[in-house]
Amino acid sequence: MQSGMNDISPSARSLDSTTTTDRFKLSTSSRSESPAATLSRCVSSSRHAPSPATTKNDIRRLVKANGATLGADELRFVTKLGSGDIGSVYLVELKCAVGCMLAAKVMDKEELMSRDKVSRARIELEILEMVDHPFLPSFYGSLDGDRWSCLLTEFCPGGDLHILRQRQPDRRFDEDAVRFYASEVVVALEYLHMMGIIYRDLKPENVLVRSDGHIMLTDFDLCLRCDDITSPKLVQGQDLAISSPLTCSKGSLSSCILRTCIKPKLSCFHPKRKRRPRPTNRLPFDIVAEPVEARSMSFVGTHEYLAPEVVSGEGHGNAVDWWTLGIFLYELFYGVTPFRGNDNEFTLTSILARGLHFPKEPVSSMAMKDLITKLLTKDPAKRIGSVKGAPSIKHHPFFDGVNWALLRGASPPYVPKPISFQDFVAQNDHCDNHIDYY
Repeated sequence: MQSGMNDISPSARSLDSTTTTDRFKLSTSSRSESPAATLSRCVSSSRHAPSPATTKNDIRRLVKANGATLGADELRFVTKLGSGDIGSVYLVELKCAVGCMLAAKVMDKEELMSRDKVSRARIELEILEMVDHPFLPSFYGSLDGDRWSCLLTEFCPGGDLHILRQRQPDRRFDEDAVRFYASEVVVALEYLHMMGIIYRDLKPENVLVRSDGHIMLTDFDLCLRCDDITSPKLVQGQDLAISSPLTCSKGSLSSCILRTCIKPKLSCFHPKRKRRPRPTNRLPFDIVAEPVEARSMSFVGTHEYLAPEVVSGEGHGNAVDWWTLGIFLYELFYGVTPFRGNDNEFTLTSILARGLHFPKEPVSSMAMKDLITKLLTKDPAKRIGSVKGAPSIKHHPFFDGVNWALLRGASPPYVPKPISFQDFVAQNDHCDNHIDYY
């Protein structure tokens, strides 16, 4: 789950705008009662016949079809998955579709107002409604009550990469696993940047593992949305511009068309000229749409992942996402972040002043070290990806062999075991504490 500091990102959309026509009403008799306990009193027998839902489209159709009556009594709250800065996430089951499990992020509206977090909740709802990408959440709808707001998204049974890393030998991933997860994160960030969204909170806790082993970014309340639409550019390889085709110079043209010219020194026709062989190793074209003009003065993020320009308060933009990608790679492989100190103040000082060092063990490839070094360049203007975007990172030797067009077909290093609603019911029967699944 996410942890962060204050954000002042504006949003024009109101949290009261929902994707369902019915709003659930919750009791406010006990202010200290948890959302799950309050919501459980609203649960009643389902008014719809159970039907299986196995795909995202099936779930969307069920939610939309029952939109006129869908409320808290249609959700069976199973267990608490985790807590974040602006809400708690619960595993819920749709009563109208037995076995259909979703993640419900429940937020206390009064607490959001008292802590000045309403704009962050709005940003998250707005982004969830607009994104559509394999490595971003599937959003099924939102419910809004007098006290609580609830976002229904896809449930990821694999937990997050922070917990998964701790379960690995030596509590770290090998380089192939790091490459797999990093490649999917790069593609997700590339899509967000094309949509004019700067993520700003990349960390293993916010990267969830789906049932098929592929990743899903979560928690978008710290995102920065650009006012202007990002203009895409077509570039070849890592070049910023495409050279124009060769044309005749003015001198060549004049020597050919002057009426007094009998034998031009330069001719436009070269019958004996040998054709140049076409290059066979021409780099493919890429689309770059990087929100390079976006700027924010907000102090947001997780301390160990903060970019130097955020710490210094000089203002930041899209380059912060590529800095956090460098920290992300480092932590997945080495098991620690590179600038972590004894306390938050020392960590921030290290980010600004300390150089980047790599442990002797475990041994990593030169390509990985080179990419991390270029991502963790303290000057954002010189940081890889800050201008050329994701394509410049995709072409780095560390990702050699990655088929970017077929990432969804790649074999994940870890695929979670199939789980069912009864698995969590059994766990709750034997344990009073909630499960920090992610």
